[in-house]
Amino acid sequence: MRVLLVEDDEPVAESLRRGLVRYGFTVEWVTTGTAALAAADPYDLVLLDLGLPDTDGLDVCRALRRRGDVPIIVISARSDETDRVVGLEIGADDYVSKPFGVREVIARIRAVMRRVQPKEQQTAAGPDRYGPRLTVDRKAARVRLDGAELPLTPKEYDLLAFLTEEPGALMSREQIMEAVWDANWFGPTKTLDVHVAALRRKLAGAVVIEAVRGVGFRLVVVEDSPEDPSAGPEVAAGPQAHVGGGVPGAGPEAGPGRPAAGRGTP
Repeated sequence: MRVLLVEDDEPVAESLRRGLVRYGFTVEWVTTGTAALAAADPYDLVLLDLGLPDTDGLDVCRALRRRGDVPIIVISARSDETDRVVGLEIGADDYVSKPFGVREVIARIRAVMRRVQPKEQQTAAGPDRYGPRLTVDRKAARVRLDGAELPLTPKEYDLLAFLTEEPGALMSREQIMEAVWDANWFGPTKTLDVHVAALRRKLAGAVVIEAVRGVGFRLVVVEDSPEDPSAGPEVAAGPQAHVGGGVPGAGPEAGPGRPAAGRGTP
């Protein structure tokens, strides 16, 4: 999803931009209302500060709304009820007062995108299918494998739901811990490896969860049954990265004259 971030406060903008990128958003950051109105690329959503150096953000919001129906979320230090009401009445879809957390902004973005989704698409929307065997029903929080409901613990479901949001995308350990556990999690991430191992056992042959050493995990949908569904294949993540099915950073790396590390439970 492409997001246009209009914010003149560099520390706020940089922190928000990094957080959005971690969640898979593509972000273009501009610092003035003039630059926002001159942006040529189409965007899926606009995050708009009101206190811009060259013009009032409310005027920018009004101009953007006259141009089309792109969703607009106002992010502003103005917490007065009048500003909030005016912003919503001239076309903003939501209003977030500073200070705010990245997770709150992400939740607001997702809520707005659900509201602006065409009704026909909402009606037709059902369980999401991943390959021929796996379906995830996010409304009912249920997972089916080969048509039968698959029992998962709450955290196993949350982890699977997060990884299947973008199949094939590499998710860092920090990103997963923040999204599935807690933004303020400071403990060891071994619990993540335990839950990944459990999902691998329960979903063997339907999806593969690849471990990128020192980085995180990616979920890959299996379109055809593999010869050995329980094995987590290794794939190249880049010239410096080693990918395997074990715990990132654990055990010797494979190399000339050295056997490859096992692919057992992380």
